[in-house]
Amino acid sequence: MRITDAFWSFVTFDIGIDLGTANTMVLVKGKGIVLKEPSVVAVNKRNNEVLAVGNEARRMIGKTPANIVAIRPLKDGVISDFDTTEAMIRYFIHKVHQDYGGILKIARPRVVIGIPSTVTEVEGRAVIDAAKSAGARKAYIIEEPMAAAIGAGLPITDPNGSMVVDIGGGTTDIAVISLGGIVVDRTIRIAGDEMDQDIVEYIKDKYNLQIGERTAEESKIKAGSVVPLKEELQFEMKGRDIISGLPKSINVSSVELREAILPTINKIIDAIKDAIEYTPPELLSDIIDKGILLAGGGALLRGIDKYVSEKLKVPVVISDDPMACVVIGTSKVLDEIGLLDKVQIKEEDII
Repeated sequence: MRITDAFWSFVTFDIGIDLGTANTMVLVKGKGIVLKEPSVVAVNKRNNEVLAVGNEARRMIGKTPANIVAIRPLKDGVISDFDTTEAMIRYFIHKVHQDYGGILKIARPRVVIGIPSTVTEVEGRAVIDAAKSAGARKAYIIEEPMAAAIGAGLPITDPNGSMVVDIGGGTTDIAVISLGGIVVDRTIRIAGDEMDQDIVEYIKDKYNLQIGERTAEESKIKAGSVVPLKEELQFEMKGRDIISGLPKSINVSSVELREAILPTINKIIDAIKDAIEYTPPELLSDIIDKGILLAGGGALLRGIDKYVSEKLKVPVVISDDPMACVVIGTSKVLDEIGLLDKVQIKEEDII
């Protein structure tokens, strides 16, 4: 280790970031996952002042004066608002250093960030620039399905094929990986957020009830399923009656939620089929033997592995910790310089 590297390892952290549309997770090397907060920034429209980030900003949604807005700085997995993304990354970097480093650590880390596999050059550059502007000493980016595969412990450098489907909030990333590279990739901007919107529209059309996306997401988590359940679940929804304008609550079943989200699930399956059609036969044989790995929050939907397997006639497995696969993978590559050099999207490739 060079003297400069030894110095920086003493005074700052190495961190991996899963910069998601819905949530951001941060893992500090040697300490594990230390932060999971909503990817939300509260901003004063009058002067563009950042008032809150993460959990505090999310608590303000729908409860603030008109001049205060809650912004999701990432849309469909990529930066839609550079300044608020920079502010959010800066907040998370400083928070983990303050909470876990005290006065001994300064916020000048090496950072690895997972991004969708089909981002444009401009989008990739924006992530690197935002991280560096937020205080990162060095910033690297790797494709989220690659990070998920590494985080799940798949043998990504072997000559055998592995298929990963990462169903996040804003995007679903699909990749076939072999010899440390992505052979086939697909990214569709259809994922968990789309399912939430499906539920909002379904409830509006069927019950004349206006609910928020947070309520829709909560119902999906607590009662959502992709296949029939032995005992179907119920979820109480509270919202505003569209006709009377008054508060109203209803009980919705998992059968109804399934009806709402299945069209989006089927779009994801169509994208997986498309990736399979372009996969070389030799690698496809490996995938049939080992199965498809599901990661991301969407992998937690009840019965999704069974449903996808039935539709594709291929085994499907859910990673041990689907929500954390990407951030674990970003951290692992910091431990292995050779692996980082092999899998990162190099800066010179996106200039």
